[in-house]
Parts: sequence; structure tokens; C-alpha cells
Amino acid sequence: MDKLWLIIKREYLTRVKRRSFIIATLLTPLAFAVFFVVVGLIFQYESDDTRRIAIIDEGNVLKKSMKDEKNLYFKFVNDVELDVLRDNFDDFDYDGILVIPRVKDLMSKSYTVYYYSEKQPTLDIESLIRERVREGVKDYKIEALQLDPVQLEALDTKVSLEPEPIDESGQDASKLTGAIAAGIGGLMGIIMYIVVFIYGMMVMRSVMEEKTSRIVEVMISSVRPFQLMLGKIVGVGAVGLTQVAIWAVLIPTVVLISSLVFGFDSNTQMEMAQSQAATDINPEDAEAMIALAIEEFNSLNWWAILPLFIFFFLGGYFLYSSLFAAVGSAMGDDLGEGQSLTIPITIPVVIAFYIMIVAIQAPNSSLAVWSSIFPLFSPIVMPARLAFSPPLWEVVASVVVLAGSSVFFVWLSGRIYRVGILMYGKKVTLKELGKWMFYRD
Repeated sequence: MDKLWLIIKREYLTRVKRRSFIIATLLTPLAFAVFFVVVGLIFQYESDDTRRIAIIDEGNVLKKSMKDEKNLYFKFVNDVELDVLRDNFDDFDYDGILVIPRVKDLMSKSYTVYYYSEKQPTLDIESLIRERVREGVKDYKIEALQLDPVQLEALDTKVSLEPEPIDESGQDASKLTGAIAAGIGGLMGIIMYIVVFIYGMMVMRSVMEEKTSRIVEVMISSVRPFQLMLGKIVGVGAVGLTQVAIWAVLIPTVVLISSLVFGFDSNTQMEMAQSQAATDINPEDAEAMIALAIEEFNSLNWWAILPLFIFFFLGGYFLYSSLFAAVGSAMGDDLGEGQSLTIPITIPVVIAFYIMIVAIQAPNSSLAVWSSIFPLFSPIVMPARLAFSPPLWEVVASVVVLAGSSVFFVWLSGRIYRVGILMYGKKVTLKELGKWMFYRD
């Protein structure tokens, strides 16, 4: 046990003290901050390109009502012929001419306006004009058909679905429960996917480095190969947890500081308010929705979700990192040479990621249920289902199967590791790896 602890300590301290680890740990939060600031500046960017558009409303459809937008100004010139404007376009201080034809058929669902300009209109200008004209034509038709705008507005009914339990003992849920559970489940699944790949590959590279440098030959003389592999897995895992813990503190802190330093100005806040109004969301309703979302978030069974997530985190890490360690022991100094050996390991991870996406959409489907029990998929799929409160037997089955499989794969990888770590100059195949499992000590 003392030797195992020494290996874990050596693996941990050696990697934590590396300059590359320190730089990566510190630069990642800074990269998040830079990304946050750049995205914020992009959304706050305002074009200084001013456009003045002349409008010829042939049928008085818009009734000389076209509200100016930022850097976009409209002027009705119904008394000027289109040919005159086009022939003397350079003499007029306009960037474009918008022609609104007469509405010939009040029952027609299609309507075309014409925009004349030397430059192609940008997508935002085109979208704005199209929306403004659509609203104007709608009001024109309502008035021409002598319809009641209030009654028409009442026809547009917003339907909401409120989940309710069958029996009174069931747990009540709001319409936001599914969305919150999907978001949390997706985040947990993605974290597991990233951890398995990054730190599993880190274990494999560590094994390859010691094998190619022949250091392992000296270490094997004093410790058992299985102890060396297990110590390496635990040590690298501790490095990963340290890095994740530091990021969990630094990233929100750096992003918060960046938001305070490069915060939204009053104009941006006004634009957000206008955008909210444009989507017909009442500020009071939005505030109530946010409060409900927070309430639903707090009402989740975190006392069960977090411990189970940690278990699947550790179980998935031990399972896949042991397999990566076994593959690393079979490789030489050329990573590309043994790339085919990593394919059988990476394929289940990728498949599990896509099953996770399906599980978020249908958490109780047969595919999601059995994939969350299958040990190669469960570390990624089951964390994505935890927020949906799966049945107890599924969680227990997944935990038991993953625990047993992790122990089995660590033992199996140890059988391969003890042979492969001292094997040089031989191209290893999957068939050869199978033989190594049954070699006697």
C-alpha cells in the first residue's frame, strides 16, 4: 500500500509541477474570459453605416407610417415618380428606393415589394423592411375588410402544457422541469465525455513516455506492474480533479469580473428590452418564469444527483483509463503506429455521446434505459438521465454493473499492462493483446 501511495504521489506531483499544467490551468479561464468579452463586444457592435431609404407607397398601404430604426431612416416620396428617382439617383440623398405596390387582392397571402439600390441590402435591413411591411399590410387588410383588431388578436391563443401526476402521491412538475432536467443532463453527459477522452488519453501518454524512456524497467524491479498502472490511473485522475476544481473556481470568477469590466451599457440594455418586447414577453411574466426556473432547479434531488454523478465520474474514468493504459503499454514511441488499438475504445465513447443526446429527448426510452445499464455507455448516458428521476432499479442496476465492470476492466488491463510494458520492437494487434491476458506471471 505504501508503494502504491508513493506512485500516486509521484504521478500527481510530477504533473502538477509541470509548466504545461500550470499554463493550461491558468490560460483556460483566461480563454473563457476572452471569449466572453469578444462575444459581448461583437453583440454590442453597431454599424456606423447610415441608410436613407425613399418610399413610394402607390396605394397608401403604409399610410406614411414607417418608423425609423437606428442608422436607418425612411421618407415617403409618393409625389415623385420612380423613373425620376432612378434616373437621378446620384442627385438624391438616398441609399435605396422602396416601392410599395397596391394591394390588388385582399385575400392573397403573398405580397411583393421592390427595393432599388446600388448596393445589395444587408440581411438585417432586408428582414426589418420585410417585417415592417408585413405589419403594415396586415393593418391595411384589417381596415379594408372592416375587421375588429381586438377580436382578431383574441384568435391568436397561446397554449401551454402543464404536467400533472396521475395520482395525488405523484410529484408535481411544472412545464420548465423537462427543460431544466435536459440542460443539467446534457451538461453532465458532456463533462463525462470530455473527462473520459482527455484524462484517459493522458494516462495512455504517460504509460508510453515511461515505456519509451525505459524508466519503467527500473520501476518494475521494485513494484508490481498492476500497482504501477493503478497508481498512474489514480494519480492522473487526481490531477484531473485538481484541474477541474481550479477551473470551477476561476472560470466563474474571471467571467464575472469580465462582465463587470466590459459590461453592457444602457443602450445594450435598451436593445435587450426592445427585443423582449418584440417577442411579446411581458416583463412580469419573464420575471415569474425565471423565479419558477430557480425554484425547479432547487427542487431537484441534488442529494442523489451529485453523489451519483461523482460515482459515475470515477467509475467511467477508472474503466476507460485502465483500457487506455493497457493500450499505451502495447504501443511504441510512435502514436500513429498503434492508433488502431485505440479505435475499439473510442468508438463506445462516441456512440455513448450520441445515445446521450437521444436520452435527453426521450429519457425513458428503451435505448436510453438499457444504454444507461451497459457499462461502456452508462458513465455518459446515466448522468444525463439523473435529472429526470429514473426508476430506482435502473439506477441500482447501473451502479452495480458499472462498479463490477470497472473492477473487471482494471484487472483485465493489468494483465495486458504487465506484459506490454516490457514488450519492445513488436507490432501489436488485438489478437496479440488477447493472448497477453492469459500469460502466466
